[in-house]
Amino acid sequence: MKIKLDNELFKIVPELKLGINHYTKITVSESPQMLKGRLQLFQEQLFFELEKKPLTDFPNIKAWRAIWKAFGADPNRYRPSAEALFRRIQKQNYLHSYHSAVDLNTFFSLQYEIPSGIYDLDKIVGNVHLSVGGEKDGYDGLNGRFNSLTNILLLRDDYSPFGSPTVDSVRTAVTEETTSALHVLFMNPSMSEEEALKLVSACGSMFTSISGGDSSSFVLSAERPSIVLD
Repeated sequence: MKIKLDNELFKIVPELKLGINHYTKITVSESPQMLKGRLQLFQEQLFFELEKKPLTDFPNIKAWRAIWKAFGADPNRYRPSAEALFRRIQKQNYLHSYHSAVDLNTFFSLQYEIPSGIYDLDKIVGNVHLSVGGEKDGYDGLNGRFNSLTNILLLRDDYSPFGSPTVDSVRTAVTEETTSALHVLFMNPSMSEEEALKLVSACGSMFTSISGGDSSSFVLSAERPSIVLD
């Protein structure tokens, strides 16, 4: 499988970076109590932090709102997923545990203030390409409705779009049957390559410490816009 960033993206956001964790031989199940407790505690702490400062004071939230506008989308209409999570917590509408893969993905998104998505590799068809959505692009999302992806970054395979930094599709959702997964972290472009890889690797290590299996970490950028996964 080849994963590639469209070269046109770098004309708009030259420092754009995408973190990739490739998981194999994982076990997805009910989250351990440690993860459930950590996720709940983190949300409660974030709620009190959000009482003291606005969302725009969080640097990565601010960065992704700027990226949205750079590509021509309205961040007040279709929000970056990390911001949407923060707004839920601001209303004390806390997220409940789902399963280990989703809970870890949520935890990373909250901890690092970035959009992230995790996808079942066996449900991805062919190669993966990151580009900007057109007027006809969209899919049935995990939020229970059809989501238009006009002017929004999207991941597509050889079949159709399946992921984005706003909401992911039902088609490639990870379940407790998943054994191989693609974990995508939409980085703050201001991070250095070294910082970004350190963050992605840390997420991979925590993921496999709970779900088992193996993880390989990569960062895609203008210098390295594609990789091939074995």
